[in-house]
Amino acid sequence: MFYRGVGLRTALPLSRRLFSNSGSSHDMSKAISELNQEMESVFGEPPPSSLSGSIDNQSMTQDLKLSTVEMDDKKSFAGLTHIGSKGEAQMVDVSLKDISKRVAVARGKVILGQKVFDLVSANQMGKGDVLSVAKLSGICGAKQTSNLIPLCHNINLTHVRVDLALNPQDFSVEIEGEAASDGKTGVEMEALTAVTVASLTVYDMCKAASKNIQITDIRLERKTGGKSGDWSRDK
Repeated sequence: MFYRGVGLRTALPLSRRLFSNSGSSHDMSKAISELNQEMESVFGEPPPSSLSGSIDNQSMTQDLKLSTVEMDDKKSFAGLTHIGSKGEAQMVDVSLKDISKRVAVARGKVILGQKVFDLVSANQMGKGDVLSVAKLSGICGAKQTSNLIPLCHNINLTHVRVDLALNPQDFSVEIEGEAASDGKTGVEMEALTAVTVASLTVYDMCKAASKNIQITDIRLERKTGGKSGDWSRDK
């Protein structure tokens, strides 16, 4: 035990040089090799191979992870038009885009539960006609999209449609919103905002009767026009 302690004390200066080494990878490998030889002379056997290469492996793994993250970040920035080359938020310049007819349709659902569903069906909610008020709020919401979503363009809508239907199968209100425009940017956000605001209005009109109401399944169903062309969830 005494000799081992002496050997360890002798090896300590080299280990300090090893972990403070800021030189090339060749120097680091040489230092590791020297340390392995000293450990073998102290303990009578070389250290496990997994330990001898651990420092190099950790360094290489860290460098690889950093490089991968940097590459992934660059790729993600390239595919997101609202993010600049340095990752900052930006509004897209649509001045060079062509004017085309653009239409988008979105859908969503508000699950009421049987008790509230029966009240809405009978038009007996305390705040009044739930479906009519929600329809109007959805239309108004679509027209306010650029005020609600910071990087959306303020566009001229040519049409907004919001339809609500009661579904007795799951005691829900199914909502469909459509937005249209002749312009240089799409109207997907306007359609989604119409459905979202209509859904929130249904909740507001009914919340006194139940807090268990769920807003769910809000999604884009299809869009037409623009550089990316037509798209449909069914295809």
